[in-house]
Amino acid sequence: MRNFSSRSVQTTILFLLVAGIIALALSGSLGSISGNINIFLVNAQSWIFTRFAVIQEFFTVPRDVVALRQRNTELESEVSRLQAQVVQLQNSVSEADALAALVNFSRTNPENSYSAASVIGRDPSPFLRYIIIDKGSNDGLRRGMPVVTDQGLVGRVDAVINSAARVQLITDTSSAVNVRLEKAKKEAILTGTVSGDVILDLLPQDVTIEPGDLVLTSGLSGGFPSDLIVGQILNTKKRDSDLFQQAIVQPVVDFTKLKIVLIITDFRPVDITPLVPTTP
Repeated sequence: MRNFSSRSVQTTILFLLVAGIIALALSGSLGSISGNINIFLVNAQSWIFTRFAVIQEFFTVPRDVVALRQRNTELESEVSRLQAQVVQLQNSVSEADALAALVNFSRTNPENSYSAASVIGRDPSPFLRYIIIDKGSNDGLRRGMPVVTDQGLVGRVDAVINSAARVQLITDTSSAVNVRLEKAKKEAILTGTVSGDVILDLLPQDVTIEPGDLVLTSGLSGGFPSDLIVGQILNTKKRDSDLFQQAIVQPVVDFTKLKIVLIITDFRPVDITPLVPTTP
């Protein structure tokens, strides 16, 4: 009997709650309550999402940093590799251009035979000036053979072994080349200096020379073929008290950028040293 009464009371309360909700809904009061509930739920959801994002970032960022560092290292390695390839390609293009120029020079000067050689070493001394090339006696090279590029005279072969040779540059202090001034039609001696400059010596005072005048090998003394371009007059040194005047020459060859040279292999230098008078 008591159970029945309790259920009746519960049913009555439930009925009254439902009726109250319906009455509130019909009167429009439930809408404001629903809106407030929705706002509360949205704010709660936003708060939970923000905290979740912070927690997720806390656990995932360290792994992302490691991954980014690894990727950055990989990209840096790739950039270094590509830069090395670019340098190699530039060197290849430069060597190809130089070789093409030398081939063209040999074709336009068929009176001589040539052998191309690569520069494999340079003189570290500030006083001796020479280069090392990768051709030697096995390739037919002999001491005294002239060395040129498509621009002009480089020097001469000074020492030879089986597979390499040393080339004395015209800027070396012990180098002496018999030359002529194309415009003035006069001969002189071209010598190297400690500073790396080349000068014309033994020029008579009455010879008129001007900056830009072309200097060529004369062929005298048998050391070099004639008419090889050496350089241009840069400036002159002339004093009334001197018997001769001097001139500084700008070589046409840039010796710091030599990569490939030509050796004139069919030229045989003549040693006239025993015929030169000596001072008693």
